Amino acid sequence: MKYRMIVSDMDGTLLRSDCTISERNAEAIRRATDNGIKFVLATGRPIQGVRDYAAMLGLSGPVITYNGAVVVDLDTEEILYEESMNRADAELSLRLGQEYDTTMCIWSRGQLYVNKINGRAEDYKKISGVEPVVVTDYTKILDQGITKILWYDNPEMIGQMPDIMASKGFTSTTFCLSKPYFLEFFSSNVSKAAAVGKVCEINGISPDEVIAIGDAPNDLSMLEFAGLGVAMENALDEVKAAVSTVTKSNDNDGVAEVIERFIMGGL
Repeated sequence: MKYRMIVSDMDGTLLRSDCTISERNAEAIRRATDNGIKFVLATGRPIQGVRDYAAMLGLSGPVITYNGAVVVDLDTEEILYEESMNRADAELSLRLGQEYDTTMCIWSRGQLYVNKINGRAEDYKKISGVEPVVVTDYTKILDQGITKILWYDNPEMIGQMPDIMASKGFTSTTFCLSKPYFLEFFSSNVSKAAAVGKVCEINGISPDEVIAIGDAPNDLSMLEFAGLGVAMENALDEVKAAVSTVTKSNDNDGVAEVIERFIMGGL
């Protein structure tokens, strides 16, 4: 099979634990793109948290942000696809977040809002690259539309939440762990798979011609959608169990290993 596009998650996949890209990974990506292979980032981050990495790798074209809720063109910053949360579900998530007294990171129109400033909010600011705005009255951001809501708390608390949230009456919202300490809420119409499908349409590429690489439950949809889904060695067991191929960890150039094995070997 000749693959034409690679879609890679960022945190825990392309990025090392210190949020840097290894030279081996960078070089493998550059070699692939120089040979006509599309390399697409698919992340829970906003575009602000992607730009510098994309520039370093010399990437252009679509990038998948907010776990697939928004696809943006890196060159023009035109929004190619967008899906916001159902308002009632967004209100419910915000109310429950207040009841659990968790740190909420809320994305609306490219701006980061938080319900409080603390160590977790500061940490998420560093991850996203966006200065947060504290908000206590959610009416304005609900009116303008919420892309996603992220709860940031200790893994013990967050780990229980998917089962608890399942009984809370959400109608069209998906909630899943993107990290052991991140619970993300977004429209059920959103998935990395749906976004990869949009990128495939834009580029005239079939799913069978795609390699997808990831480590977390929010990557599962695209791993199953792609012709070849690859889990990182550091991925959760449920992610590794869902695919037939596992590469090295994010700290050991796992993305480069995939490119060298499945792309460069066939050129």
